[in-house]
Amino acid sequence: MAVFILSTDGRDEDVLEAFNSYESYLRSHQVNFPPSAYALATSDWYFGNGDPRAPHDAWLESAEFKELPSGQRQEQRQLSLTVRLLGAYHDGFIELHYPRVFAYSFEMQHSGTGHYDWRYDELRLSENGHLLHEIEWHYADPTGRWLIEASDIIHSWIPL
Repeated sequence: MAVFILSTDGRDEDVLEAFNSYESYLRSHQVNFPPSAYALATSDWYFGNGDPRAPHDAWLESAEFKELPSGQRQEQRQLSLTVRLLGAYHDGFIELHYPRVFAYSFEMQHSGTGHYDWRYDELRLSENGHLLHEIEWHYADPTGRWLIEASDIIHSWIPL
């Protein structure tokens, strides 16, 4: 699967071309994207450094999974995830809510002092047609990596 703006794809060598390719990808897949994810990925502030709502350089506060039960014996389960970040300017919190999580992978080799900075992230579509959110955490090499496959993502900003 192609990536566009993550560090592993050479983004740092030509940032403008990486973002142009990513924007083309988003436009060409708009009809298949979950609505909130598409609005976030195409906003004029989400990938910038100057807006406090943007996750770049934010710090992890918490990641909370919930299994919502249903069925006669509560045997049917639906997983959701809420990630709370301290904004880069420490003037508020960013909450990212994934209403339904289908799969996830969290990889962090050196986390004794936390995750450090949210470096880059990218919203794409998975092979199953779900939202795929890939996140890079930067502390030391190797970079930490989260991969979340979900129904959508809902962003909230909570000022201090």
